[in-house]
Amino acid sequence: MVFVGFILVIGCVLAGYMMHHGVIALLWQPNEVVIICGAALGSFLMANPPSLVKETLKSIPKIFLGKELKQDAYVDVLLLLYEFLSIARREGMLALEEHANRPDSSPIFAKYPSIIHNHHLKDFLADNLKVFVSGNIEPMEFENLMDIDTDAHEHHGVLVPAALTTVSDSLPGLGIVAAVLGIVTTMRLMTEPPEVLGASVGAALCGTFLGLLLSYGYMAPMAKALENQAHDQDNILKVSKSVLVAFAKGLPPVMAIEFARRAVPSNCRPGYEEMEELLKSVKK
Repeated sequence: MVFVGFILVIGCVLAGYMMHHGVIALLWQPNEVVIICGAALGSFLMANPPSLVKETLKSIPKIFLGKELKQDAYVDVLLLLYEFLSIARREGMLALEEHANRPDSSPIFAKYPSIIHNHHLKDFLADNLKVFVSGNIEPMEFENLMDIDTDAHEHHGVLVPAALTTVSDSLPGLGIVAAVLGIVTTMRLMTEPPEVLGASVGAALCGTFLGLLLSYGYMAPMAKALENQAHDQDNILKVSKSVLVAFAKGLPPVMAIEFARRAVPSNCRPGYEEMEELLKSVKK
C-alpha cells in the first residue's frame, strides 16, 4: 500500500495540474530542488547526532518493506511463552536456563521464526527469562524492570519518526525561501517582456509547490508509517510482559496467556475458543 500511495500522490497532483492545461516541463526547476532538498538535508544533519542519522537512513527501506504485525505474530508469542511456562511449571525454572542463554539454538525458539527474526522481541524475551530463572526478584520488581525495558524501547522507537517529522515541518518554510529567492531574481528582470517575467515568477512559485508537496505528500506520511511500526513493536513487547507478570504472580500458564490475550490489539486478538484450541495443540 505504501507504493500505491507513493504513486497516487504524485499521479493525482500531476493529473489535476494537466487538467488545468498545465505543462509538466515547467515544474522541473533544478535550482529550486537544490535549495529545498539541500537545506532540508543540512538542517537534518544539524539537528540529529550521527547515530540517529545512520539509523534513519537504515529505517527508510522499512517504510516500503516493513510489514504490519498480524494476528500470527501475537499468537506465536503467546504459544512460545506457553511452552516455556509449562516447562517451568513441570520441571522448575532452571529448565529454561539453556533456552534463555542461547535463544538462537533453542528448539522452542526455532519453532517460531517470526520471533527469531525480530531481534528486539527475541532479546526482550531472553533477557527477562534470565531474570525469571534467577528467582531473586519479587513479582512487582520484575514488572517494574520490564516497564523500564518497554519504556526505553518506546522512547527509542519514536526518535526516527520524530526526526523525519522535523524535516517535514521545515519543508514548507524552505519552499518559501526558494520562492523568495526566485522573486529576488525576478526583480532584476522588471524591464523584460511580460512572458519573461511570468516564467521567472512561475519558476519561483514552483519552490513553494515543491516544499508543500514533499512535506505533506511524502515526508509526513513516511514519518507516520515508521511511527506505526514502532507502536506495533511496543504492543508485542507489552503482550509478552503481561504473560510473564501474570505467571510471576502465581497464575497457571493458561490464565497467564489469557491475561496477555486481552492485551493484544483488538484487530489482531484471537478469540477465546481459538486460543484454547491452539494451546491444546501445543500440549499434544
